[in-house]
Amino acid sequence: MMQPTILHRLSEIIETRKRADDTSSSYVAKLLHGGHDKILKKIAEESAETLMASKDGDAQHVVRETADLWFHCLILLSYHGLTPEDVLKELERREGVSGIAEKASRNVGEKG
Repeated sequence: MMQPTILHRLSEIIETRKRADDTSSSYVAKLLHGGHDKILKKIAEESAETLMASKDGDAQHVVRETADLWFHCLILLSYHGLTPEDVLKELERREGVSGIAEKASRNVGEKG
């Protein structure tokens, strides 16, 4: 199994680009400086492309679109001051717990 090291390396690159003053040479910097709505719009776009790739049944296209989606989710995490480690810890917390039981254990007002 491949280690999540690539997620950490990408996260570090995103953090570096986040601090860039010049957004003309960095897509990540431009997206982050564009604000929350711009990032959310891009994630919605990538989500839709992933769904359409799945619907088309092209496995390699699904992989490419999922990579795009994950990359943009890393940008969203950075925007919120979070890291892949935060998500991995949550997945680890859920490991071995029934999805039904995990969802029922959440607070009533908690989303998701």
